[in-house]
Amino acid sequence: MLQACLNGNRPRGFHPAIACSPAELATDARAAVDAGAEELHVHPRGHDGEQSLEPLDVGNALLAIRQSVPGIPVGISTLWDIPPGGRARQAPIREWRVLPDYVSINLIEEDAPEIMALMIRRGIGIEAGLWSAADALRFVALPSAERCLRILVEINEQDIEAGLHVAHDILAVIENAGLDLPILLHGADKTMWPIHAEALRRGFDRRIGLEDGAALPDGKLAAGNAELLRAAVSQAGQA
Repeated sequence: MLQACLNGNRPRGFHPAIACSPAELATDARAAVDAGAEELHVHPRGHDGEQSLEPLDVGNALLAIRQSVPGIPVGISTLWDIPPGGRARQAPIREWRVLPDYVSINLIEEDAPEIMALMIRRGIGIEAGLWSAADALRFVALPSAERCLRILVEINEQDIEAGLHVAHDILAVIENAGLDLPILLHGADKTMWPIHAEALRRGFDRRIGLEDGAALPDGKLAAGNAELLRAAVSQAGQA
């Protein structure tokens, strides 16, 4: 599976094509799917362009995207830093009326089990985001681990050898726990393409998009998400 991460927490100045408004996300989603994306991951924004978990902002983004690409699964982030931040962000999450197909939850965040329980109650899929072996150990110990949609192995390290080492340690914990869940492996910025190649090699799900980086495999600046995804599709065809 190839997932497109359209915007993340990147500011408008990061790239001319970064999508923030519902209309921009809808247009970018259509282009991403046409380029080969099978799922979408987005960070809804408020009128000020900042990340938002408010029900209206989340609903507007999801409805616009679904009208543009009906039937394509759409997930959003529950990142600790999204306003109002920390445990306080659980309040707007509880008020969602338009629901995403799944959310990403980072196990490094202290209330991750609480957010997971809330998603399970609401029938929303969970991508369990693991940044380290410590995150993985915390995750596999949770009774709800097996109820997740997938495991999201996220490599933040910018040195590829260090990143591969972290990925190996995380995957070892998952394997030792005997968890049989799909795995999505991705990097960011300097490791985006090397980790994409590793995911291809190992047969894992993949993620590409402006949230993770703006450069093409040759180092040139991509025109936008569609060009990044076409490059990922091309690499998969050559693997």
